[in-house]
Amino acid sequence: MSGEMDKPLISRRLVDSDGSLAEVPKEAPKVGILGSGDFARSLATRLVGSGFSVVVGSRNPKRTAGLFPSLAQVTFQEEAVSSPEVIFVAVFREHYSSLCSLADQLAGKILVDVSNPTEKEHLQHRQSNAEYLASLFPACTVVKAFNVISAWALQAGPRDGNRQVLICSDQPEAKRTISEMARAMGFTPLDMGSLASAREVEAIPLRLLPSWKVPTLLALGLFVCFYTYNFIRDVLQPYIRKDENKFYKMPLSVVNTTLPCVAYVLLSLVYLPGMLAAALQLRRGTKYQRFPDWLDHWLQHRKQIGLLSFFFAMLHALYSFCLPLRRSHRYDLVNLAVKQVLANKSRLWVEEEVWRMEIYLSLGVLALGMLSLLAVTSLPSIANSLNWKEFSFVQSTLGFVALMLSTMHTLTYGWTRAFEENHYKFYLPPTFTLTLLLPCVIILAKGLFLLPCLSRRLTKIRRGWEKDGAVKFMLPGDHTQGEKTSHV
Repeated sequence: MSGEMDKPLISRRLVDSDGSLAEVPKEAPKVGILGSGDFARSLATRLVGSGFSVVVGSRNPKRTAGLFPSLAQVTFQEEAVSSPEVIFVAVFREHYSSLCSLADQLAGKILVDVSNPTEKEHLQHRQSNAEYLASLFPACTVVKAFNVISAWALQAGPRDGNRQVLICSDQPEAKRTISEMARAMGFTPLDMGSLASAREVEAIPLRLLPSWKVPTLLALGLFVCFYTYNFIRDVLQPYIRKDENKFYKMPLSVVNTTLPCVAYVLLSLVYLPGMLAAALQLRRGTKYQRFPDWLDHWLQHRKQIGLLSFFFAMLHALYSFCLPLRRSHRYDLVNLAVKQVLANKSRLWVEEEVWRMEIYLSLGVLALGMLSLLAVTSLPSIANSLNWKEFSFVQSTLGFVALMLSTMHTLTYGWTRAFEENHYKFYLPPTFTLTLLLPCVIILAKGLFLLPCLSRRLTKIRRGWEKDGAVKFMLPGDHTQGEKTSHV
């Protein structure tokens, strides 16, 4: 391990052919680190590679010296805090009190708290780790920083991890100093305000995909509902009514019937809040009133819902490719061939069914292709290369085209089954008829909003026109005299 950690992974100075680091000049700014854990080791590696002179304070320097780069000085804590003006405190909260013996030497210095509490500790303590550290060392300036940067990002560099370093402190000069250090290390500092914000900053690493929680629960809920519905129709009904054991369909066939239903409904839920928002704006006659909280949160989760729709659609495509590989499918083909021979039929060609399957599969491929395009343009690296008009065209216009293709794909799959009595098992309609309800409502609403009488009014509202009492802007070509009253 000492050989690996002997050289920082990234250095600002070119190295010789033997791979050894160039000597750090004597005038390099000195930085202290209290702690000898994994994060302290990665932090020392990054600081040395960025041109800083690093001194590490440890309770057992002989044992831990081999874990740090050779250019980093590892010594006792008392010696480590004597000369540096900036000291990183890389120890856990419960060990802060052990540093109280260094209070006199730390007076007037900048302490950078990089610790993170556990979820239990965050709920248990009302005071953040940084605020607690500041209460123990009132003569020091405490800065909360680098807690959202992982040890891997510190070693591998910001190109392989999060670039932002969240910084908060009550002293602007201290924040400026740490911000300059973060830039020198290749990161982007972000001012989060006073030290009171440290509790919020410490809560960030505790969050597990916060923007995905509601969409994921929604998708799982839809999957359970549709799976249960398909299980009753395709497995339970034949077992009760005809005494046929079709439980073998549960792992693959029933799942494959459920996946497109979930993907289709989720895609519809991406565009439904936009319809509701447009209806609210038309009803209110203004865009300057906040949407209800539930609608506002729904609008903010559209990206995650759309990506989950693509995920379920892709699973549906993969499951569909696996259907002919099933042993049960081979038995069905053999039984069909035997029945054909016994019935003395030389040809089982149904023109309508052939055309239906051809169109059905073609529309499905096109819909999946459109969903793939929407998913790719949702990636930040791709979205940042598009201007707003291009991004809006792909996500809105082509997204609605994907919804239309999915609707036609579902209609072609259903064909005339919705009107045949034998497809109503336990008096339950086929699953595709249920999934068509919401998308058809959205498509109908979209068509209504495209009518000139509604689209023109909606455009005026979104450009600042208000129905009652405020400034009313006119669109180009609108020769109607507009009122120009204002309550500003």
